[in-house]
Amino acid sequence: MTRPTDAPALPSPPADAAEPGAPAVPELSIVIPAYNEAHKIAKDVAAAAQFLIEQRMSGEVIVSDDGSRDGTADVARATAVPAGVELHVIAAERNRGKGAAVRAGMTAARGTFVMFADSGVCIPYEQALRGLALLKAGKCEVAHASRKRQDSVIINPQPFHRRVFSRVFRVAANWVLRLPHGLTDTQCGFKMYAGDVARAVYGELRTDGFLFDLETILRAIRRGYRIAEFPVTWSCDPDTRLHAGRTAVRTVAELRAIKRYLGEGTKDAGGTASAAPRPPSS
Repeated sequence: MTRPTDAPALPSPPADAAEPGAPAVPELSIVIPAYNEAHKIAKDVAAAAQFLIEQRMSGEVIVSDDGSRDGTADVARATAVPAGVELHVIAAERNRGKGAAVRAGMTAARGTFVMFADSGVCIPYEQALRGLALLKAGKCEVAHASRKRQDSVIINPQPFHRRVFSRVFRVAANWVLRLPHGLTDTQCGFKMYAGDVARAVYGELRTDGFLFDLETILRAIRRGYRIAEFPVTWSCDPDTRLHAGRTAVRTVAELRAIKRYLGEGTKDAGGTASAAPRPPSS
């Protein structure tokens, strides 16, 4: 992995209190974007909170509800969390898209480190420790889980039609945006950041739809941030909000919009992204 000579250093943790009485800065903020997830959001919140307690980390769980019609936000608010874990619920008045929900949560997060995880607990939260290790060691400013690494374990794979769509999508995204060749999985919903990096990148995000990941990757690289990937154990959640037909049409429009947002001269940033070393066998 290489780093541009003008790349910024890993941001220092924010001060615990800007003034007397100010709340302490949590070590980790966990953002969970949600849309019509009333049937499983309580499980998501409980899993995230339990992870923080087990790791003895100060933290906050932020549910960012994207205008759900099934009471997702109310269920999230009613979910009990252990003492020492903060729970916040952001409820959008209307459905705008996953990118908008993640942006709302990430920019509201106060943590020294910030992550988002898709609803459904497709990846056990303890595997976030791999990404945190990379961030804390100063090896990157952004850490992505990758289902495509050879050392990742897939318990329940995607259906065939979703795998085909994923391959076509990757070709189209590379062709339109010239993504960095070192990244194997841009769409995995388990991404971690140094806190100030997350707030800066998502503060610039304009994509409201599901391709927001691509815009954040390119904005991070333009800022000189390093991106690393780490392996995970992943199980496909069949309860998806993506439908191949409608998604294919939106994909073309969003790719064009992202290119427009970033300017016609989108830079090929190959070499600023890499995979994390293979972890020791357990």
